[in-house]
Amino acid sequence: MLPPLPSVAHSAEGHFAQKLLNDLMENYSSALRPVEDTDSALNVTLQITLSQIKDMDERNQVLIAYLWIRQTWHDAYLKWNKEDYDGLDVIHIPSSLVWRPDLVLYNKADDDFSGPMDTNVRLRYNGEITWDAPAITKSSCVVDVSYFPFDNQKCNLTFGSWTYNGNQVDIIMGMDSGDLSDFVANVEWECGGMPATKNVIMYGCCSDPYPDITYTVILQRRSSFYIFNLLLPCFLISFLAPLGFYLPADSGEKVSLGVTVLLALTVFQLMVAESMPPSESVPLIGKYYIATMTMVTASTSLTIFIMNIHFCGAEAKPVPHWAKVLIIDYMSKIFFVYEVGENCASVSSSSSSSSSHFPQDDNHHQNHIHVNGGCCKEDQKVPCYSENQKLPCCPEDKKPPPQGPTVTFGPCVFCSHGSALPGVDTKLVRNVEYIANCFREQKATCAKGAEWKKIAKVMDRFFMWIFFIMVFLMSILIIGKAP
Repeated sequence: MLPPLPSVAHSAEGHFAQKLLNDLMENYSSALRPVEDTDSALNVTLQITLSQIKDMDERNQVLIAYLWIRQTWHDAYLKWNKEDYDGLDVIHIPSSLVWRPDLVLYNKADDDFSGPMDTNVRLRYNGEITWDAPAITKSSCVVDVSYFPFDNQKCNLTFGSWTYNGNQVDIIMGMDSGDLSDFVANVEWECGGMPATKNVIMYGCCSDPYPDITYTVILQRRSSFYIFNLLLPCFLISFLAPLGFYLPADSGEKVSLGVTVLLALTVFQLMVAESMPPSESVPLIGKYYIATMTMVTASTSLTIFIMNIHFCGAEAKPVPHWAKVLIIDYMSKIFFVYEVGENCASVSSSSSSSSSHFPQDDNHHQNHIHVNGGCCKEDQKVPCYSENQKLPCCPEDKKPPPQGPTVTFGPCVFCSHGSALPGVDTKLVRNVEYIANCFREQKATCAKGAEWKKIAKVMDRFFMWIFFIMVFLMSILIIGKAP
């Protein structure tokens, strides 16, 4: 029984292919450039297909890419008449059997200098050879991280002959750009194109031209990962610095909050520095971190200064008049700083809140009390006497009256001279007056301390809003510089 016709045809084709290969390789040498005229140049057409961006190492400035490289040229010694071989016009043979152009990646950054894989070549009856080979390339790339993480990178892939000059092997672009039809999307980088340009360079060593083709891979970083993991935490942490001014001074955690925020920003800064190349170009996110750390340092320093004002004791000087008018009277109303019991409708002055006195008559500022036919004022220090008396009740007490707010006693009931209150001891009067003076001094000290505390509170509120505005404007300016 006869075999099927397709099997017979396939066997005949294999027979002619074997005969063709033997005939072609009989006197062929792959060591020489396959041209009939040695003075003419051999044209090699180069076409690159970018399949995948495997990695972009910014710190070492290396681009790792997976390419499909297609080279096409004509071999003058590998031609045949297809009619002599039963119409066979194409055969596939190992690439090691034919001459191959020595095209290499000029800016290669790999220790392994091996070229593309030794795949088969496609040989046509007119001598046209097409060599398709995959290759994983590591190329050097000048990385500009000025706008990281909103940066765009341009990495060049320069291909050229290593030994043949332009008069021997001329390189022709198969397309105006690299082929991206089979590109596999990268999680970090988005490819914006791969334009190609042909360059003819005259090197100093030789007078012959050396052509090359440069493919520029345009990469745009996908910034979502860095926004949510680096920028957003820094943005939120930076808003904690102004809140340190809102924290009560008596809590004892104002400086600790500033130091904690500073340490957190330092950790993020180190994370960015580890992934960036050591260059003079500071990344945009690095500038944002440095500006935020400077602001946090300034806020912590101001917090220490304001806490020193807050804890002014009895030895502190009185609040200057200009500070009372500017800070206590005006700025406290602008920034809504009120004491307990105050509100925006009724704000008591510092002088009235600092002095303590007993209720007075609504119709007079000073009340007069008649004692033994004389008159004593309520704001007169004890002991007090009638106007026509010349001898003091307590002649041995010659101490000057204390300064500052006073506590008055009225009506005057501590006079031991005369017959008003017979039997009252003079020592008792002195003790009562001593207690009154101590009470006056204590109230004066408390009033002075309360004024300094209110000044510190107003300054806290003022710097809190100033730093909030600074954080917001700084964030807008940094993000606005992104391309």
